[in-house]
Amino acid sequence: MWVKADFLHPPDRGGQIRTLEMLKRMHVRHEIHYVALNRGDVSRSAEYCTRAYPIEHRVPEKNTAAFAGQLLKGLVSPLPVAVSRYCSDAMKKEIETLSRDEKFDAIVCDFLFPAANLPDPGSCVLFQHNVEAVIWRRHVENAATPAHRWYFQLQAQRMAAFESDVCKRVKNVVAVSELDAELMRKQYQPRRVDAVATGVDVDYFTAAAPVARTADLVFVGSMDWMPNIDGAEWFVREILPIIRKKKPDCSVVFAGRKPPAALLAMAERDARIHVTGTVPDIRPYFWGSALSIVPLRIGGGTRLKIFESMAAGIPVVSTSVGAEGLPVEPGTHILIADDPGAFAEACLKVLSDPAAAAKMAQQARDLVAAQFSWEAVSLQFERLLVA
Repeated sequence: MWVKADFLHPPDRGGQIRTLEMLKRMHVRHEIHYVALNRGDVSRSAEYCTRAYPIEHRVPEKNTAAFAGQLLKGLVSPLPVAVSRYCSDAMKKEIETLSRDEKFDAIVCDFLFPAANLPDPGSCVLFQHNVEAVIWRRHVENAATPAHRWYFQLQAQRMAAFESDVCKRVKNVVAVSELDAELMRKQYQPRRVDAVATGVDVDYFTAAAPVARTADLVFVGSMDWMPNIDGAEWFVREILPIIRKKKPDCSVVFAGRKPPAALLAMAERDARIHVTGTVPDIRPYFWGSALSIVPLRIGGGTRLKIFESMAAGIPVVSTSVGAEGLPVEPGTHILIADDPGAFAEACLKVLSDPAAAAKMAQQARDLVAAQFSWEAVSLQFERLLVA
């Protein structure tokens, strides 16, 4: 049984993509019962599971009155708001019924968010795409106002307490990097914690023919995820002006669903900033750009967008946080820079030296092609389920 907060189509977030690619391969070998809240397209669930169990539950959309009310309730709830919004008695009952009626070889809770609905966490494997408390602590460090900082600190404390409790109670924790696994060992002392690599479909991201450049820089990601919002706005405010002192015509594309109003306003004021919103296929945005940027100051887990960029054959400049947990070598596979000036210089270095950029991109592509296929990742995950 696989328990998640949503269904996997459209796969427009890193966690969805990772789960979808793994389950498509595991489903060939195993019977998978997929229990999730009724978010996303249930009609395509046969691509990755034997049977789907959609649970009726309303999760307020961001930037709505209902969402604001949920944030206010988060002031008094003992649970972090990122967890309480997915609490569902109906999901808990469905899991109880299925666990009683079926003989599952394994029960997987995918992400921490639906874990409050598990009737018996001790029988489950927790698939942790991030160390969630780390993300909230980084929100505290980068908060724009004292009020934001106070609220983020409150949520960080509650998330750390909840995450620690769940990690201690489950049968096993599976992280997406050894860095995250070691962090959870130190902070939460789970019974057992292992790590699986992030994967990528290199063939899918390989262009069949050369593609004309349409932008200098591309930032790919869900634009309703707070770390991406922070990174995009930080890049436009503090890094792009430095780049344009030496390259005035530098253009950047932000490709991903649900961009915030502030980012759209930035694009309205600057003709060389393009914000796409949801796109049916992300690959042309990689292929049409000279450089993939990952200017994240907040985050956890590993960034699929980096492996996808590498598979697409374009160089990557990232912060340390953006590339955290990935087995890549700075200077060989990627350039790493953490302050605005250094990040801008790294971008200019790539844009001004196409031969060196192409060499780094090829070395990165060779790395992911040789070691990080989704088939290998899914087999590794399966072995951990029965260990």
